[in-house]
Amino acid sequence: MGRSIWLLLPLVSVALIPLRSPQEARRPTAIALGSFDGLHQGHRRVIASVTDLPAAAPIPVPTPVPTVVSFWPHPREVLHGEARLPLDLPAEKLHLLEPLGIQQLVLVPFTHALAALSPEAFVQQVLIDQLAAQRIAVGDNFRFGAGRCGDTHSLVAIGQRHGIDVQVLPMLWDGEERVSSSRVRRALAAGDVAEAHRLLERPYRFSGRVVRGRGLGKELGWPTANLQVDGRKFLPLEGVYAAAVSVAGGALLPGVMNLGPQPTVDPMAPSAVEVHLLDRRLELVGMELQVQPLQLLRRQQTFASFDDLSAQIAADANQARALWAGVGVGQTPTDESCNPAEQQNP
Repeated sequence: MGRSIWLLLPLVSVALIPLRSPQEARRPTAIALGSFDGLHQGHRRVIASVTDLPAAAPIPVPTPVPTVVSFWPHPREVLHGEARLPLDLPAEKLHLLEPLGIQQLVLVPFTHALAALSPEAFVQQVLIDQLAAQRIAVGDNFRFGAGRCGDTHSLVAIGQRHGIDVQVLPMLWDGEERVSSSRVRRALAAGDVAEAHRLLERPYRFSGRVVRGRGLGKELGWPTANLQVDGRKFLPLEGVYAAAVSVAGGALLPGVMNLGPQPTVDPMAPSAVEVHLLDRRLELVGMELQVQPLQLLRRQQTFASFDDLSAQIAADANQARALWAGVGVGQTPTDESCNPAEQQNP
C-alpha cells in the first residue's frame, strides 16, 4: 500500500477548550510552557507531564488546571522582526490540545516589556501572580528572561524557592536530529507532507472559507473551490497535491489541490489555494473546508494551451484517485448534487 492509514484520520468533533488571557485563566494551574508550534511528538511529552497528575491528597486542595501557556506573537517576531507563520493557529491548537487532557490554552502577550523581565520576575509576575502555577513543565532547551539568560537549571531553582514542582523533559531525537517544529517546516517547505506527518504523528491540515471566483476552472471542465486561508498560517511548498478534504467538518473526500499562482490561466494573479473535489458536484461557496495534503503530485508549470492544461489536470486527478484507493480509504465517492448545474465554484 505504501502509505499508512493514519494519514487519513477522520475529523472528530470535540468541545473546544477555552482560549484565555492570563487574567481570565482558571487557577491554580499545572503549566506546560512553550510555543508548541505544531504540537509534535516532543511537545506532547511535555504536555503529558501536566495532564498525568498524582492522585489528589487526602486533605482537599484545589486541583491544578492542566494548562498550556504560550506567547503571542512569537518572541522572534517582536525581538527580531522575523515573520514566523505558525504551523497551527490558536483556534486550530484548541482542537489539538483538548484530546490531550489540556483544559485551557493561555496566550501571554509577548512585548518588549515582558522580554525585559529577569527570569525571577517572569516567574513571579506571570506564572505565580497571574496563573498560580503549582507545576511547570518545559523541554530541556527552554530559555526565558531578559536576553534569554534563564535556562532549565534556573527555572528549577526558582521553582524550588517558591514551592513549585518543575519538570524538565529531555528532547526527543529522531535519528541524528531532534524532533522540532523547524524540521516539520523544512519538510512542508520541500513538499514532503509524509515526512511532516511522521514527525507530527498526525496529519498536517489547514482550513479556509470558499469564496466565489471567476469560474475559470469550470470553463476548463474542472470546477474548483477557491479558499480564503488565514494569511498567518504556514503553508507547504507551492504545487499540485492529492488531498483529503472535509466540508464543514464532514467526512473526508478525495480531491486535488493547487497551491500557488496560475501561470497558464492568469500569470498576473496572486498565489491562491484551489481545491477540486473528485467526482462530486457540490455548492461550496461560503462553506468552510479543511484540507489535508496527502502527496505532492507536481510543481506548477506553464502550458502551451488550455487543452494541455486540462489534460494535465485529468492526469493529476487520476493520480490522486490511485493514491486515495491505495491508502484504503474506500471507494471513490459518488455525485451527491441535487442539481447537475451546481458546481464547486460556479
